[in-house]
Amino acid sequence: MLFRRRTLVRSKVSERKSSTRSNGDRIVYSTRGDSIGLNEASTLKVIARLNQGLPFRCIAYFQKSTSLPLEKIAEAVRIPSRTLSRRKAEGRLQPDESERLLRVSTVFEEAVDLFDGDRAAALQWLQAPQKALGGETPLNFARTEVGAGEVRDLIGRLEHGVFT
Repeated sequence: MLFRRRTLVRSKVSERKSSTRSNGDRIVYSTRGDSIGLNEASTLKVIARLNQGLPFRCIAYFQKSTSLPLEKIAEAVRIPSRTLSRRKAEGRLQPDESERLLRVSTVFEEAVDLFDGDRAAALQWLQAPQKALGGETPLNFARTEVGAGEVRDLIGRLEHGVFT
């Protein structure tokens, strides 16, 4: 497999499948794109799916995974609201939009991993200005590939205790 795999682990305080923090569950995404419902394990399959354009339901899946408002997701993925409405009616995103959605979801998944599966803490961090990013929020910074790379680098530094 070409994609970095993480083991799917959930600590169970109760037997419910809920991923909320209130019952003690921790989320760990098993493959890149898991938070948008993409479960392809190989890079070639992911590229093929991106080239086709992801189904619109991937945005809805990401909204459910993150609890972010649809407008905030559309802003992060750089899809204007009228275009988003058209994509919903068409049922499919364009390849460039699909790639941007995967990029933002990857940053989200890595932030959740940074906070040991605590989705709420990861979302709070993603939406808070970070000094290491020039006072910008990581979610806003991830709107471009270069910015997303910097956010992923910052996450890596924080995981390893490097002063930023």
